[in-house]
Amino acid sequence: MKATRTGMLWGAALAVFAVAAISVSGQGLPITFERLLNSDKELGNWLMYSRTYNGWRFSPLDQINTENVSRLKVKWLFQGRHAEKFETTPLVVDGVMYLTRPENDIYALDAETGRTLWTYSHRNPPATFNCCGRVNRGLAILGDRLFMNTLDMHVIAVDAKSGRELWKTKIFDYTEAGGYASPGAPLIVKDKLIVGMAGGEKGVSGFLDAYDTETGKRLWRFHTIPQPGDANFGTWAGDSWKTGGSSTWNNGSYDPELNLVYWGTSNPWPGYRGDERTGDNLYSCSVIALDADTGELKWHFQFTPHDLHDWDATQIPVLVDREFEGRQRKLILWPNRNGFYYVLDRTNGEFLLAKAYVKQTWAEGIDDKGRPIEIAGHEPTQDGITHVWPGVDGASNWMSHSYSPITQLLYVFAREERRIFTKTGPPRLPATDPDVEEDEDATRRRTFRRSRPPRFAPEESWGKVIGIEPSTGSVRWEYPVVSPPWGGVMSTAGNLVFGGTLEGNIFALDAETGDPLWRFLSNDRVYASPISFLSRGKQHVSLAAGDVLLTFSLDGE
Repeated sequence: MKATRTGMLWGAALAVFAVAAISVSGQGLPITFERLLNSDKELGNWLMYSRTYNGWRFSPLDQINTENVSRLKVKWLFQGRHAEKFETTPLVVDGVMYLTRPENDIYALDAETGRTLWTYSHRNPPATFNCCGRVNRGLAILGDRLFMNTLDMHVIAVDAKSGRELWKTKIFDYTEAGGYASPGAPLIVKDKLIVGMAGGEKGVSGFLDAYDTETGKRLWRFHTIPQPGDANFGTWAGDSWKTGGSSTWNNGSYDPELNLVYWGTSNPWPGYRGDERTGDNLYSCSVIALDADTGELKWHFQFTPHDLHDWDATQIPVLVDREFEGRQRKLILWPNRNGFYYVLDRTNGEFLLAKAYVKQTWAEGIDDKGRPIEIAGHEPTQDGITHVWPGVDGASNWMSHSYSPITQLLYVFAREERRIFTKTGPPRLPATDPDVEEDEDATRRRTFRRSRPPRFAPEESWGKVIGIEPSTGSVRWEYPVVSPPWGGVMSTAGNLVFGGTLEGNIFALDAETGDPLWRFLSNDRVYASPISFLSRGKQHVSLAAGDVLLTFSLDGE
């Protein structure tokens, strides 16, 4: 009798919990495309990777500000329990947080407490071919559905209320060439899911896809290496176009007035040896502007022609409408991995400005068409004596920038770094034989070793958050940190800039001056970018450090 009563009590408790979970996880849905277009007006939500289509990663919340940020305390923690880098950008919809955890897990949390509402897990094969950790950077949402890319090259739709899988579409054979993966967050545009892929450090052939959000059917594919018959096909020597890299592994931006999707592309392959791929190697190290409906290329701009230093242009495009040289223009701002900050007209790709924002030693400058004037002798050599600023990881990598409409400054977590470059390239290796069994941990270790590109220890390196005046490229202020960053920044209407370092120092800076106002020592590395949201009317800030997602509020309340 006692056991039966206990069972009844547990059953009732579970039923109450299930009803509460369904009630919480269903609130705020559906997310229409109209809501995404007006995401800047959803003050307490974070509905896409950069929060808004313009890539600003700016929060209009100001409860936490320069006067009270010193009172910021941890409110709750979410334990990832995974050794891989935690690079997620969560989404928040009216009190529910959705996030990814390595490798391809989705969690729905109560944004007030961090309590798990439901989970979904996609099991990858033991051997995948991702460059830099078995990571996933985030989700997209439309209607009642969440969308995630996977390391074995699938895109998945799940029910946002329950975590139930709705459809799964294969993007590409992940074992082909040197190996493909898809670790980035997708982007919703109208009824389409825009999906990128990784593998530029191997002999892949890059592309950007659009899928129907209802069915998972592919609607268009744009090849980021010109195919035979394309106007720019001749920018690759011989057959090098077949294995030239130029992947699309980060997120993009969208201008609804122009109906253009903007996306950055990675380095060509082989990364440090260009003998077999003479030419500019379009559309590597470029921004591409595509018609959102058809995938047709409207314009492109290449930052680093015939790249030999692994200077991907996969930074998040930042779209700003403002005056430039006395004329109101639709601009795209781009602090590039090659060390130069660029301003382009995003209607047609016209080059407007380039200025170094870190130390660089490879170019005399940029000509009036936007092409670098290269200095002889900076190319990688066989014996490895070429010293170049910036290093292989670049002046800025994949981590997010932020633009504040209040200060009208662009915030960049930049890298100052000198490296030795060697004329080599990662080997192309066959996929693991699926019929051969081996210990899973051993497989993962071997896969990581063989899939990562060559890295050369920096001779000198440090990081800094900088505030850039967008129309001139002048650096207004800088905040130095010990190690080069791997996480991004977020600005807020409270005149703050948030970020975190490899030493585990999570900080808030004065957005006007760069002065440090608050810090929290997380004791683990930050590989992610912050977000801010409302829960029960109070502003919160979340950021992953190590394998923990930390959420802060004033006085921890």
